[in-house]
Amino acid sequence: MRRASGFSLLEMLVAIAILGLALGALYQAASGATRNVRVDERYAYAVELARSLLADSAIVSANGEQRRGETAGGFVWRVDARPLARARDSRLPPGLLQEIEVGVSWTDGGRTREVTLNSIVEGAPPDQVRR
Repeated sequence: MRRASGFSLLEMLVAIAILGLALGALYQAASGATRNVRVDERYAYAVELARSLLADSAIVSANGEQRRGETAGGFVWRVDARPLARARDSRLPPGLLQEIEVGVSWTDGGRTREVTLNSIVEGAPPDQVRR
């Protein structure tokens, strides 16, 4: 008798198992890439929001300033300005330069993420600052 050519049942099961593992790995890679794109989009939005808040706070009160808020998308922001420490022999008026910190935080899944920008801005008398 001649032996029949073709695949045995065991060979077919091994091939299907390998195919299943390969498809599972491909699915995980695709879902990980999608998750990374979502995280990157939210991060880019937070950076732009922080830059916008920093530009909006180019002149702050010479006494310092604290503002807080939240966007409709769940981003929590804060702006903290305080007079810059001056040297003792400095001729600059107090409060003319302000350290400013702008922070934007958001929840992504179970993690809280945050973007913080620091700069130095001009301080002005409170009646000259428009908000």
